[in-house]
Amino acid sequence: MSGVHVFQLPTTGSLSFTDYFADGLDVYTTQISEATQARANLRAVLKESKHTDGDKDYLKLVKTLEEYLPNLYAIISCVASGDLVQAQEPVFSWRTTLSAHLFNNSPRLDLPTLPAELVFTLLTYAFALSNLARLNVAALGTYERERGISDVERKAKDEKLGFAVMLLCRASGLFEHVSTTALSGTEQTPSRKSNRARPPELCKEVASALSKLALASAQSLAIRKLMTKSSYDSTVSPGPPLPASHPSPGLLAKLHLEASALCASAESLLRIPSSRKHDMEVAEPLLLYARDSASLHDALARKWLGADAGARESNGVAVGFLGWAKRELETLRDGGSGGGGGGGGGGGKKEEGRDGRRERRERISAEAEDVAQFLRYYTRMNDTLSFQPVPSQAELQASVPAGRLAVAAKPFAPPTPAFGPGSVEYIRKHADALDIGDQKESSADGGQRGNPTTSSSASYAGAGSYF
Repeated sequence: MSGVHVFQLPTTGSLSFTDYFADGLDVYTTQISEATQARANLRAVLKESKHTDGDKDYLKLVKTLEEYLPNLYAIISCVASGDLVQAQEPVFSWRTTLSAHLFNNSPRLDLPTLPAELVFTLLTYAFALSNLARLNVAALGTYERERGISDVERKAKDEKLGFAVMLLCRASGLFEHVSTTALSGTEQTPSRKSNRARPPELCKEVASALSKLALASAQSLAIRKLMTKSSYDSTVSPGPPLPASHPSPGLLAKLHLEASALCASAESLLRIPSSRKHDMEVAEPLLLYARDSASLHDALARKWLGADAGARESNGVAVGFLGWAKRELETLRDGGSGGGGGGGGGGGKKEEGRDGRRERRERISAEAEDVAQFLRYYTRMNDTLSFQPVPSQAELQASVPAGRLAVAAKPFAPPTPAFGPGSVEYIRKHADALDIGDQKESSADGGQRGNPTTSSSASYAGAGSYF
């Protein structure tokens, strides 16, 4: 199971920047047309992705967004500096894909102002990075459990898994940038002040929640990468005791606890819009994904806490934690909410949703079987050798440690504007102008030093008048 949510990508309507922005000296006429073309390219790729069944070309989308963003930042910068005059308020059209809606029909929204356009573009960028990570992970399969894989092949696939972790860390940083920075520009827009329902995409809490979910997914993949060698060894010789190549069970428990905390916090944030009068509710599949992910990581944390206790010969504690983990995994497997990977609003198409749920069930079943094997082993050890009491669930909960992060969000650095203030060409021209000014000043100073008459005239009256 990839452990990564698949986002349904939005689509956008056409818009020409030349209809709304102009400069009196015609300095940026060509650049404005190029910005319009870059946005048209983005619209075409999103439309193509919507009508493509199966695997989508997320890498192409990422590159298209990376070509458009410098142009968008350039227009925002030029408007702010007065280099571009806004003839009228542009209205950008986007479909919301994070909101709860009937019949899987994403509402189309008319969004005035450039800040709203920037928010939706950045969110689409983060969606594309996350979906690209999921696609890369799915292509790897369960390679760590293939008995015929060589160390060289395994390490090569480990690197690809690490690349997916990096993509998710970038997505997390993008979502966080939207929450803390980009959305500040939309607070005073006409649409924000009106009674029109606000989509989840324009809520800071939702963007913050998505950042946490992306980071939890990166953490989950980092845990998998940490265990690839031991997973192979356990395939050859399954069950406890753990192989020498196995990471510390205590460390794995802390990593899963942190991932669970991130998902639980994300779910709480995602439910905030439903409590507001003028905010659209977040799509149910995304809420269920956050809840189920938190429960799964919780169960896996208890599995490894049990394995850690067993390795320290605290067999009673091991039986308690493993029994607790087994019950939670069985509940997830038999009565889970089905929010395993997508589907509906906030997810992908129906096929992608079914794939995510199937992956989820397969992983939970495999984990439940693994936990059952550990539980049988340590129960037998406790019943025949240790005879230790099994603590209650409350006692076990009191001994659960704090979580630990293995990854960090990569902060988003806005690209250099393609033109206008802040662009490379703009800075170069201003630097050249300063150099020319300095040269003229130096020439003037040199001329004065070479002309004693001019120099002395500044020092006393009647200088140069000799009789």
